[in-house]
Amino acid sequence: MGNRLEGKVAIVTGGGRGIGRGEALSLASEGAKVIVNDFGGSAAGTGGEQGPADEVVSEIKKLGSDAAANYDNVADFEAGNRMVQQALDTFGRLDIVVNNAGILRDKMIFNMTEEEWDIVLDVHLKGHFNLSKHASVVFRQQRSGVFVHTASESGLGNRGQGNYAAAKEGIIGLSRTLARDMGGYGVRSNALRPRAGTRLVISDEMREAAQKGGAAGMAGFQALEAFGKANNPDAIGPFVTWLCTDAASNVNGRDFMVSGPLIGLYSLPEITSKATAEAGHIWTVDELDQKMPEVVGELRNMWPAKDAKPA
Repeated sequence: MGNRLEGKVAIVTGGGRGIGRGEALSLASEGAKVIVNDFGGSAAGTGGEQGPADEVVSEIKKLGSDAAANYDNVADFEAGNRMVQQALDTFGRLDIVVNNAGILRDKMIFNMTEEEWDIVLDVHLKGHFNLSKHASVVFRQQRSGVFVHTASESGLGNRGQGNYAAAKEGIIGLSRTLARDMGGYGVRSNALRPRAGTRLVISDEMREAAQKGGAAGMAGFQALEAFGKANNPDAIGPFVTWLCTDAASNVNGRDFMVSGPLIGLYSLPEITSKATAEAGHIWTVDELDQKMPEVVGELRNMWPAKDAKPA
């Protein structure tokens, strides 16, 4: 076992399986004590069992560190408070929060129900807020702490994932704002967009769809299997652990793409071209007809109508 996080206490949500399990074990391998939160539900957020969290707690104790299980649903506002209090009551402090718990309810937006929208936003975005809000009170008082949030490349836009993409890109905004709100108190907040073959990505439903695609002459199934082999969920944990160490003390308000073989830092959004006028000027549509081609340049519609002719 290492000692980079000796004396530290962490909460990892969704820590019973997939990415969260790897994060919890990696943090523990560097000496952190861990509250392993996992509702134990399905990839769609249904059901619930204590086994996944209990199993990871057992693994952490075998490593030589200590852990305790928590079975709360992160979508519950008071669950965040209970997790923080459990860390304080069990281990006497809290230093690290890894927001990881998530579900999927994929649908094209015209088929998506209100319930499918709400539950994904509640688990991902509100779930991140619920724990972060209560942990931030402790972090502010002690003038130290680290947040690591789980966003996604899907937040940049992904077919059939309007709810998930909205929640995940909202998490990026939350993370950057936490970095600004809490930086003056010695607290850091960063986000990652993990690329990993988890049960959310390689579910039975995804396998079935990929099998059908293969039967139709598409490469879907082989591509899905190859993605899973190339992107082990356990590969995310070491980077999350590094973000929580003193070596990353100057890293705050940023977001990263993380997979087994690749770690990438995303740029902060910036204006790449613009049109300007005198203060108080209001653009007319006629003026915009003239000016905007200069601003947007050679941009093309990346997703044109299927019957559209090539430009």
